[in-house]
Amino acid sequence: MRALVVGVLLVALATAAPTSASEEKPTSAELESELVCPVCESTLDMSNAEIARRMKVRIRERIEAGATKSEIKAEFVRDFGPRVLAVPPKEGLGLLAWVLPLAGIGVAGAAVGLLAWRWSRGREDVQDPLDPELERRLDAELARFE
Repeated sequence: MRALVVGVLLVALATAAPTSASEEKPTSAELESELVCPVCESTLDMSNAEIARRMKVRIRERIEAGATKSEIKAEFVRDFGPRVLAVPPKEGLGLLAWVLPLAGIGVAGAAVGLLAWRWSRGREDVQDPLDPELERRLDAELARFE
């Protein structure tokens, strides 16, 4: 049990270091993929619009000045609004963009499961007795093939 706890802590520490390093020393490529051009509404790394080029230059300048990833993003949000973020924030109304698709998938899965369960339970093996004349004719036809 102790080895498991130590293993979990080591994994947590190993994954926490790159995350904090990315926050403190962001790369321009990383930020360009997380910000959207206000003109063409594609990420900065995919855009060649004039404003996107200026935004890329500003990102590089801010990184050289020692700004963190959060500070740079906050500046762009202040200047262009939250629509400049490629991914909605995980708070406030932006949280709905994260929760609603998952809730929809859950509801759809539950509905399909319920329908499948009802379909499998609702089937009854009902056999209508054949009309005696029809049964006699069927037996006669089958006898011909024997």
